[in-house]
Amino acid sequence: MSNDTLRQHLNQALQQELLETLKARFEGNMHRHPGLSWGEVESRLLAQPHKLAALYAMEQTGGQPDAVVLEEGQRELIFADCAPESPAGRRSLCYDAAALASRKENKPAHSALGLAEEMGIQVLDEAQYRALQRLFPFDLKTSSWVVAPDHIRRLGGGLFCDRRYDTVFVYHNGAESYYAGRGFRGMLII
Repeated sequence: MSNDTLRQHLNQALQQELLETLKARFEGNMHRHPGLSWGEVESRLLAQPHKLAALYAMEQTGGQPDAVVLEEGQRELIFADCAPESPAGRRSLCYDAAALASRKENKPAHSALGLAEEMGIQVLDEAQYRALQRLFPFDLKTSSWVVAPDHIRRLGGGLFCDRRYDTVFVYHNGAESYYAGRGFRGMLII
């Protein structure tokens, strides 16, 4: 599916298929969204059909998006990637467009921030990544880029996180680097 198509509304059949997938995941993981009901979630999704295209892109790239409550008193409805490992369809990416442009050879296919923008989602920052890790353990074998603070990015760096030894770690790397086991996790605010 092209990026232009992803930004448009899903046809009725794809929309229904996606809603069924999301409902099954929602009902199977109630610990991720205490206090939310599927009826409330579905009505908010149907009120913003362009957001369904972004959720579809998350699903198609292996993110397994689900509604999550990242902090007490959260007002907005947030969908985040809940796949056990960094989404397979979003790996081997450098950090951003500037990093991609700086590579003279062996360029990756895309950048994490660039692909997220095309999909209509945001890359998690470190605090969001850690909050999601409190809901369930993930990235036990892979790692995920997280949004780097401006001062780190200006100096050429990027940040990524993973979970090892039952602990969430944050690391640094050159923003132009990419690895088969590193992708990114995104979120969508409805």
